[in-house]
Amino acid sequence: MKKTLNLRSMAAQTIEQVVEQGQSLSNVLPAMQQKVSDKDRALLQELCFGVIRTLPQLEWLIGKLMSRPMTGKQRTIHYLIMVGFYQLLYTRIPAHAALAETVEGAMAIKRQSLKGLINGVLRQFQRQQAELMAEAAKHESRFLHPSWLLQRLKKAYPNQWQSIIEANNQRPPMWLRVNRQHQTREEWMALLAEKGLEGHAHPQYRDAVRLEAPAPVHALPGFEEGCVTVQDASAQGCVDLLDPQNGDTILDLCAAPGGKTTHILEAAPKAHVMAVDIDEQRLKRVHENLQRLGMTADVKKGDGRYPEQWCGNQQFDRILLDAPCSATGVIRRHPDIKWLRRDRDIAELAALQKEILEAIWPKLKTGGTLVYATCSILPEENCQQVAAFLALHPEAKLVETGTTEKPGIQNLPSQEDGDGFFYAKLIKS
Repeated sequence: MKKTLNLRSMAAQTIEQVVEQGQSLSNVLPAMQQKVSDKDRALLQELCFGVIRTLPQLEWLIGKLMSRPMTGKQRTIHYLIMVGFYQLLYTRIPAHAALAETVEGAMAIKRQSLKGLINGVLRQFQRQQAELMAEAAKHESRFLHPSWLLQRLKKAYPNQWQSIIEANNQRPPMWLRVNRQHQTREEWMALLAEKGLEGHAHPQYRDAVRLEAPAPVHALPGFEEGCVTVQDASAQGCVDLLDPQNGDTILDLCAAPGGKTTHILEAAPKAHVMAVDIDEQRLKRVHENLQRLGMTADVKKGDGRYPEQWCGNQQFDRILLDAPCSATGVIRRHPDIKWLRRDRDIAELAALQKEILEAIWPKLKTGGTLVYATCSILPEENCQQVAAFLALHPEAKLVETGTTEKPGIQNLPSQEDGDGFFYAKLIKS
């Protein structure tokens, strides 16, 4: 059965669901991968992520080579041709194999009559590739970002926007978090070296290690025993700032999938942690992560805007608010963000963040610490959000993270560093 499946058509159908129906790639792709062999899963992932990452360029090429776009029931063919372009441009798959398999993809989705069209477009691209790519290099599509996001990045980072989009278009590095309850980072890196793998310690975040080259988790020393977890370096910075202590009552709000919840418990195993998220499906991941690491937390489904519904009158020594955001700092990990987000979403997200921050602040004890964090790089969600909050709350004191005039620390994505991330640490007086 599995041999009759065509990976190219499966990739095209997956991409269509993301772009046309607004589905998340991380939701659609795993279901598709379940249908193929382990060997083919990596290629299916490469085709889907690659096409989504380079979408504007591939759209531009189709516009150049086809007189009119495929619509309606033929729309999947549009994305199948993109899969063909991507293989010819960015993979080591021999051109003849890429063409043959892509053309066969039309059979798998019962569009046999369009095999000649697909073959013709791909062969025309091969003939004109050099001149087409030279022209593409001068077109805005070369940035591989939607125009609304480009404009926002240029405005916010007039001197850095090009390096940001370059980082967004790269494959992300693989960062790990060493469980300090098992061993020090240096001890674990020595075990890593014994396995013939190379790692680099982050200069700022005490548990973070970047692998020189990505590796399967089963190859990592002590992964099954909970010695190490896959987590981006910038995400780890939240817990370093929160500085959890044994005996603290700590709220991790918007906690799914639980990476920061478990990091809190690694840093302070005798803390009392409540992990809350609005998404019941994603809360399953919190339970799975706690179980793998042998940890316990009070996991609840709840809306951050209405804390009385899930914590009553309880107050906390420390709160980590990893606020819902545009996720513009993690585009290299989730390239579909570029196409799932819209310009109008930013104001709506900023309004939601404000509502949650205002609702949860009374749940922090006097003298307590709140870390506001996002995986966004847009000022409206970050420094502007915190500046507005500080102006309304004289009892909130910004510490360790910027100044009142320019509050917070903004990490930008970088090839050998963490994702784009924002943090502000507030103490309640």
